[in-house]
Amino acid sequence: MIKFLILDVDGVMTDGKITYNEQGEEIKSFCVRDGMGIKIAQSTGINIIIMSGRYSKVTAYRAQELGIEGVYQGVKDKLELYESLKDKLGANNDEVAFIGDDINDISLIKTVGLSATVADAPEYVKEMADIVIPLTGGDGAVRNFIEVILKKNEKWENILKSL
Repeated sequence: MIKFLILDVDGVMTDGKITYNEQGEEIKSFCVRDGMGIKIAQSTGINIIIMSGRYSKVTAYRAQELGIEGVYQGVKDKLELYESLKDKLGANNDEVAFIGDDINDISLIKTVGLSATVADAPEYVKEMADIVIPLTGGDGAVRNFIEVILKKNEKWENILKSL
């Protein structure tokens, strides 16, 4: 059963584009369906963790808005951080899912119990992932992966019945 979901940001939660306004402030777009999926996953007890190679105030704001406490930005070695978090959280690889989209995500994609990438990821990343989500980053890919996880955890039908 998946208990932890680690999310990459740029190219997964967003379309991977970085836009700056005239003041040099970063602007990103996040999919509202992904946010709803994250809230649904949290309501079932799945712990959401953000792990990004870049630091962004916008990412920190979005994480706060969604109630995600485990936010790690500016991460140079995602596998190293994952191994220390896994021990701290008392999790094993089979209980962890990850969605990433680029070369710096491959080590985690190959390590966790369930991995995914987005439709517009490079082919070599797609070849490594357990699942290729049929959506691009920032276009509901996180939500789609969460629904896959909830079905695997046998919780999706209960969520639909409760509506």
